[in-house]
Amino acid sequence: MITLEDDRLVFRVPKVHEEAVCSIGCQRTLRIPDDDRTYPLPPGLGRFPLRHLDDFAARAPKDWRRRGGVVMPMYQAEAMWLDFDVRALGDYPFAVKVGTGKIDAVTGEAWVDNLNRDPQDYLVLPEQPWLDGYCVEKGSIRQFVAMPLGAGYSAEEQLTGVARWGGLQLVVYPMKAERYRAKVESLRQVVQDMRADKDLLSVLAAPSMGLAAGGRMRQTIHEDPYHLDDWDQRHASRCFVTIVNSTAWFALSGETPPCRAPSAADYASAGLPWFDVYDGDAKALEGAATLAGLESVAKISGRKNDGLVVDEDELPPLRVHKLRSKRRERPVREPNW
Repeated sequence: MITLEDDRLVFRVPKVHEEAVCSIGCQRTLRIPDDDRTYPLPPGLGRFPLRHLDDFAARAPKDWRRRGGVVMPMYQAEAMWLDFDVRALGDYPFAVKVGTGKIDAVTGEAWVDNLNRDPQDYLVLPEQPWLDGYCVEKGSIRQFVAMPLGAGYSAEEQLTGVARWGGLQLVVYPMKAERYRAKVESLRQVVQDMRADKDLLSVLAAPSMGLAAGGRMRQTIHEDPYHLDDWDQRHASRCFVTIVNSTAWFALSGETPPCRAPSAADYASAGLPWFDVYDGDAKALEGAATLAGLESVAKISGRKNDGLVVDEDELPPLRVHKLRSKRRERPVREPNW
């Protein structure tokens, strides 16, 4: 079951285990410069608002209504990252698949509903606390940036040639209960140590939006430390996040969209911190050649000269903080898509 709580999607799988709970939020953030430099992690600026799409069924297009799920506003060329949380909810392991326009954000391959290990096409929680973009090479991602669907920017359009789905697709798979019990028994002291560690930070008048590739950022996509058979693929929960621009959000919901996020230059000039993560001995995925071949938002905008993206100014020196990586409401409707 999926519920929407404080602008987070909360996934509960009590049929598997009472502690099988995780949540996913979509964080507003700075769009980092797309200048072939690799930047540290930008901060979270608060969660994007999420609303049940069914609340706006009378005003939403038919294909949106078929998808169910939730709707979220983003400004054109605004960036986001996904915030995963199981620590506060019991540390139960999950495998999470992330798609944009039904393109897997880890492999760049077309969406499939099952988990694959060769290559690994999913993330593992709690080892992966967040995802900021497309896994383009080992230790590096390209930031998720919202662009109008149909303008040729999105990963979906670049890799398939069509603009059909857009949005964000999420599917979570809990670890099998018997594997979790064995893990807890053998790693009880490790789990206690992790919980004691406090160091981690805590449509209509306009097109729908897809996610495109922005600037480069240092981020490791962790290799699954478990076996593929540890994941309970019979009890998956799935949610489609339809992304709309500010005009469509107001037309649908009647709510004023959030103010525009500050630019990276504004943030850095104010002397506020950026973040880098020490991942210890965690193994990193190599990255997908398919995704590495995506043209970035800045490159497409420069070629098309369509005025959809305003270039970022060069940044002053950044204050980078080192982080140490650590290991009931109405349900959201989950139809097939």
